[in-house]
Amino acid sequence: MRKPKIGLALGAGGARGFAHIGVLQVLEKIGLPIDCIAGSSMGSLVGAFYCTGMETHYMEKLATHLKRRHWIDFTVPRMGFVSGVKIMEMVRFLTKEMNFEDVSIPLAIVATDVEKGERVVFREGPIYRAVRASIAIPGIFVPARIDNRVLVDGGVIDRVPITVCREMGADIVIAVDVGLTEKEVSVKNIIDVFFQTIEIMEREILKTHILNADILIRPDVGHISSTAFTQVEETIALGRKAAEEMADIIKRTVENWKGDA
Repeated sequence: MRKPKIGLALGAGGARGFAHIGVLQVLEKIGLPIDCIAGSSMGSLVGAFYCTGMETHYMEKLATHLKRRHWIDFTVPRMGFVSGVKIMEMVRFLTKEMNFEDVSIPLAIVATDVEKGERVVFREGPIYRAVRASIAIPGIFVPARIDNRVLVDGGVIDRVPITVCREMGADIVIAVDVGLTEKEVSVKNIIDVFFQTIEIMEREILKTHILNADILIRPDVGHISSTAFTQVEETIALGRKAAEEMADIIKRTVENWKGDA
């Protein structure tokens, strides 16, 4: 009996994306093999770390101790406030300069071509370059330039890349959405304005795609600002809680697929 190919779609959401770490920890705990991962924005970062062999407990430790000064490098605003060189070099180091072709778990990373308004899916070449493009929040990060394209945050066009998992051959897609909920979010500064505007747009786009997922995990992180990199432990714990609540459904979905295959 063939086992289903299980794909994990990790969505955008800024600092709320640390919840992906908690979800991965639970999927490991229940012994669920992940056959492919597609990620947008923060989901691309967590997915890249996981697919290049970083253990989830180390991810949690890294996220908890990471300070803004380690990855923020301000520049004279022209196309963004943050140059993105620091975080690209950090990702290059932490992914061991691996290419997509080198990973044991197939990985896809989504970015947005801001000039053509197209989705760009990376499946080959250096992983760190694709992550740098996928996390380039418009107005905050300077866009990435790859192959004559001007690329920004993957969440702009595909917040939770469910269809990318399907394109990778997944039979069952588990989508993790850590984006904006219906709750009101406090906007305190220009950075919050940028994040909030992007997330409102992403939420509306996602409504037309989310039904394509077999399982949807939505950690209750709506009260956490996407710019709040100080609530990491709580965010990861909420990811674990949401995945634990869906664990039986995930197991049942896999078993039912085997029965129907």
